[in-house]
Formats: sequence, structure tokens, C-alpha cells
Amino acid sequence: MAKEEIKNDITKLGFEQAIKELTGIVGKIEQGEITLQDSIQQYERGMTLIKHCRKILQEAEKKIEKIAEESSEQQK
Repeated sequence: MAKEEIKNDITKLGFEQAIKELTGIVGKIEQGEITLQDSIQQYERGMTLIKHCRKILQEAEKKIEKIAEESSEQQK
């Protein structure tokens, strides 16, 4: 799978789905259930999943800050 395909596939995942997949990847790597080459590919996918999760969390944080700011302005 090409890097662009991986990225596009991951961007469709919700936070919970991405975390679940990431947990599965970590488990496989830690238990040695996959070959070295597969471990490297899974590690790469895992890093992409982490970046995706961070982006989702940052967007959520911005929304919360905006809501709090709007709420604060309404109380004035």
C-alpha cells in the first residue's frame, strides 16, 4: 500500500477506531507475532495513526476553547 493510500485510509478513521487499531499494532509488535518487515510497516502506520489522533485531539481542544470563550462572552 502506498504512503498516500495509507494516509487517506487513516484520515477516514474516527479517534476511537484509530486508537483501537494502534493498540492492535502495538500488541502484535510487542508479542513478536509479525516479521521484521511487517513490524516496520506497522510501525510506520502506527506513527501515522498517532499523528491523526493528535490532530483530532487538537481540533477538539480548539472547539472546546471556542465554546468556553463564547460562553464567557455571553455571561458579560
